Amino acid sequence: MQQTRRYILEILKERKEATIDEIVADLSARIGKITAVTVRHHLEILRGDGLVAAPTVRRRSAPGRPQYVYTLTERAADQFPNNYQGLAAGLLEQLKTQLPPAEVGKILDGVAQAMAERAMLPDAPLETRLDHAVAYLQQHGYTASWSHNGEGVVLSITNCPYEQVSCTTPELCKMDKKLVDTLIGMPTQRISRQLDGDDSCSYLIPRQD
Repeated sequence: MQQTRRYILEILKERKEATIDEIVADLSARIGKITAVTVRHHLEILRGDGLVAAPTVRRRSAPGRPQYVYTLTERAADQFPNNYQGLAAGLLEQLKTQLPPAEVGKILDGVAQAMAERAMLPDAPLETRLDHAVAYLQQHGYTASWSHNGEGVVLSITNCPYEQVSCTTPELCKMDKKLVDTLIGMPTQRISRQLDGDDSCSYLIPRQD
């Protein structure tokens, strides 16, 4: 990302909200003189990228012209360092240490069920459900697609959003299958798995003759 826009994100992260003038002042302290016009240009680019929200009016305690403030969107959180993978790995390791395997599986099944139930389309045609499942998975960090083959329909995932964790916690692969089955509304057959060295995690819905 262009450095000035990176600084603007950092300023909004630190301040929670900021006016154009506040951003100009903070940027000038970092990189030297910069104009409000230039800052507005960078903010529009960041808004287009979905990282900065539309400006809102800041309440004033005294009469005067309204002040418009900018804030980060939820999506902007991905631009800053985090340790979600480490936290997830630690929590899963403790679950596996403290609970029997069947209980761990039940908890992860419950997570998948809760995720999918908020998004499933139980009464829609299969292809509509597949399109919806792919869109949902894409929105949650997976790279997914579906296609027909000689045996039926295959839904494939080529990117797992917690790949680093699933390498040490194969129970997450079972959770993914539960998620896919619930989103589609019927059981699938797993026919490939990246954990086993395959190019994708793929799930087959056999052809209904």
